[in-house]
Amino acid sequence: MPSLLILRHGEAGHSFSGGDHSRTLTSRGQEQSRQIGSWLSYSGLLPGATMCSDAMRARQTCIWVNEQLGEKAPTAYLDDRLYLAAPHGMLSVINETPEAVQTLLVVAHMPAVQEVSMELASVHSEEEPVIRMAGSWPTAGIAHLRFDKPWAELDGRDARLVAFHVPGAQTPGA
Repeated sequence: MPSLLILRHGEAGHSFSGGDHSRTLTSRGQEQSRQIGSWLSYSGLLPGATMCSDAMRARQTCIWVNEQLGEKAPTAYLDDRLYLAAPHGMLSVINETPEAVQTLLVVAHMPAVQEVSMELASVHSEEEPVIRMAGSWPTAGIAHLRFDKPWAELDGRDARLVAFHVPGAQTPGA
């Protein structure tokens, strides 16, 4: 079964240039990202491909996650469509994933990460992670969804949310 990992970027600070697109991670955001990389490695959720917003904070999140994944980390594909994407725009990018990819990591922004994950979560999802994910999506929060159809056909209520993990939080079953 393919897995979709939807990650909100780590905590970001202010931009030195003044633009939102160039905001960088804080030291806490760097640590959150390293923790997500460790969690992915520990959980055996090694992405076969990574799609990342081209915003600086998302790119830096990928760097710190990949540092923890080491040689097994795929090179992130930067996609400007993920920056401030509407939920259906993000889902369209996900639908382009080649069928050979078994695990896709998407690094993007609120509110699309939460809205797409809620849209995809089927009635067969684990209840506790859905409730936590719906209530709040902190920086570096990550959803793990599984499904049994082609990437191109993923469109709504057809993926099972199996975990929602937040670095440093006590997350049962995640």
